[in-house]
Amino acid sequence: MRVLVIGAGSIGQRHHDNLAALGAIPRLLSWRAGGLVAAEAAMDQADAVVVATATDIRLPLIAAAAARDLPFYVEKPLAFRPDEVEAIAEAAAPVATRSMLGYMMRYHPAVQALAADGLDDVFQFALTIGHDVTQWRQNWRFSESYAARAEGGGVLLDLCHELDIALTLFPGLEILSVESLGHPAFPGVDFASRISLRRGGLVGDVSMDYLTPGLHRRAHLRGSERMQDFDLAAQVYRVTEPGGTRQLDLPLERNAMFLAAMRDFLALAFGGKVSDNPLLPRLNLCLPSARLVARAWAARRFIGEIAKEIP
Repeated sequence: MRVLVIGAGSIGQRHHDNLAALGAIPRLLSWRAGGLVAAEAAMDQADAVVVATATDIRLPLIAAAAARDLPFYVEKPLAFRPDEVEAIAEAAAPVATRSMLGYMMRYHPAVQALAADGLDDVFQFALTIGHDVTQWRQNWRFSESYAARAEGGGVLLDLCHELDIALTLFPGLEILSVESLGHPAFPGVDFASRISLRRGGLVGDVSMDYLTPGLHRRAHLRGSERMQDFDLAAQVYRVTEPGGTRQLDLPLERNAMFLAAMRDFLALAFGGKVSDNPLLPRLNLCLPSARLVARAWAARRFIGEIAKEIP
C-alpha cells in the first residue's frame, strides 16, 4: 500500500505518521520540492494519494490522481469557488467512491451521537468554534501561512468542519446570509464569520473566529422534545428532556479521529472493509458539504474590521 502524501506541513506529517502506524508505506512530498511536475512523477510510483496542500492547488493534483485511477484523500475544504468544486467533482468522478474528503469530525463521538438522535423536533441550532490564531502553534506566524491569503484563506475555510456538521445533521440547509469581519492588514481575509442557515421551519447559525482567547467548540440544538448542549472542547455533553438533564459520556482522543479516517481511506482504496460509521466522508457523499462551504465563502459580506494585531 504505497501512499503518496503531498504537503509536508503539520497535517501532512500527521497523515504520513498515521499511515505508517496503520501498515501502509507512505512517502511525504513537499509541494515546494517541485510542484505539479514532481507530484505527478511521484504519483507514478504510488497506489493512492493524500492531498494536504493549500486549497488553491487541489484541482490539478486531484485531476492527475484520478487520471491515473488513484484514489485520494483530500484535506478540507475541497475548494473555495463553486465552479472549482464542480470541476473537481467532474475530474474525480472515476475514483470518487474510493476517495475521501477530510471531514474527520464525522468520526467525533459527539457528532455521531447527535446524528443518531433523531433531530426532527429541532427548530433552532447554533454551532460555534474559535481560538486566537496567534496562539495556534509555536514558531508559527499567521501572516506566513496559507490562511492569510485572500484566495483560499480565512476562518470560514479554515474551520469549515462546523458547516459540514450542520449539513450532516440537517440535510438541505440553504444559506441566508454570511457576515464577516476583516482586518486592514489582510484584505479579503475573514477573521470572524457567521453563516445564517435555513431549512423550512428550521433556522440556525454557524460561527467561527480567529479571535477568542481560549478554544471554544460548541453545539446547541433546541427542539420541542429535548435540548442538546454539547461543549466539544471541554467534552461535556448535556441533554435536557422533560424528565430532567442527563450527561453523555463520550470520551475522545483527537488523533483517534484521524486514525479512523485514514483506516477507512485505506479500506476504500485497497478493497478492504470500511468501518460502520454512518457518516463516512466518502468524496461522492461529501459534495453537498463542499458546495455549501464554497457558496458560503462566495457569499461573505464584510461588515467591519478588527483591530487586534496579527503577526
